[in-house]
Parts: sequence; C-alpha cells; structure tokens
Amino acid sequence: MTESAMGTPGLILRTREGRPYRFDPGALCLELLPTGGYARYAAYEVLHTPADLVRWAGESRLPDGLSLSVSTAELHRAHELRGALWNLTAARAHGRPLPAADLVTVNAVAAEPPLVPRIDAGSSGLAWAPAATGTALLSTVARDAVELFTGPYADRFRECGSDNCKLLFVDTSRPGRRRWCAMEHCGNLHKVRAHRARHAPNA
Repeated sequence: MTESAMGTPGLILRTREGRPYRFDPGALCLELLPTGGYARYAAYEVLHTPADLVRWAGESRLPDGLSLSVSTAELHRAHELRGALWNLTAARAHGRPLPAADLVTVNAVAAEPPLVPRIDAGSSGLAWAPAATGTALLSTVARDAVELFTGPYADRFRECGSDNCKLLFVDTSRPGRRRWCAMEHCGNLHKVRAHRARHAPNA
C-alpha cells in the first residue's frame, strides 16, 4: 500500500495510567501487532469479536470508506496472522532468522484476493469496492508485510529502546536512528530519567 493511499498513520495507545499517545509502527501490517496476543500479551487483547476487527480497520492507516464484514473464522485467522507477524518482526528486529512456519502463514494469507481500490465517480478520489470481507482485509495486511520484509526498510525493524516496552516498529526516518515507540511516551520517560540521573547527588 503506497503512502499516498494511506490514511493518517499511527494508532492511539494508552499508558498504564490511561494517558493516550500516538504510536506509529511505520506500516499497516505492524499496526495489527498492538491489538493483543498470547501469553503475557493476552491482557492487551482487543480483537475479541468480528466487530473489533472491523473497528481496527477503521482506525488503521487504510483510507476511510471501507464497507467490511468479518466472520468468526476470519477473526481467528487475524489472530493467526498477527502471531506470525509478531514472530517475524521480532526475529528481524533482533537479527534472527525468519521462522519458516510464520512465513508460510503470511504467504498463505497474502495469496487470497485483497481489498479492491477504485476511483470514486463522484469525487474522483480513492474508494473501496463494496462488500469487502475479512479475508480480503487480511490479504491486504499480509501483502503489505511481504512488501515491507522484502523492501528498502527490511533492515530497519526495531524494538522500542525502553527496558519495559516491547512495541515493534519499522524505522522509516531518513537518518534511521529512531529508538522509541513514541517520543511522547518512552522517549520522554528516558529523557526524564537521564535528567534525574545527571542531577542526582553523588553517593
């Protein structure tokens, strides 16, 4: 998905205290990762029902106007795709080989027909073909992952530099020196801690 075809990038996440902040993971496929997961990440799960996946699509960087229906089976497939993308992204961020089973999952989902964009007759702007399915949505996400993992940013996967944050992103900045999930969250916390350390009285 080209940048010009995307909506506003980034998701609104919340700190443990409930304060909102914007996290831009850098790609559509990576926006699926903060929606939950397994093991210790199960507490962050937000994709409980098919309607939750529809809402996520509306909040993602996909352009507005998507008319989407999602089945329970497609929701389960979204969980499988998310797990595969998490494993692949973490592996690339830490310099490990990409897990073969997760590549199979992403490639299988990408093989399905994706969302169909079109030119709106009234506005001449980007629109979506009607009656989109969860399968088409997930195919679009998986195809975005294929492009990302084989494209110019394939060596720019990162994990947030904070000791207690595991958010994953791709660094699309020109200098390639992004360290934090978000400056307004972990970046600022690091700056505050560093300032306190510099001005703390000597033991």
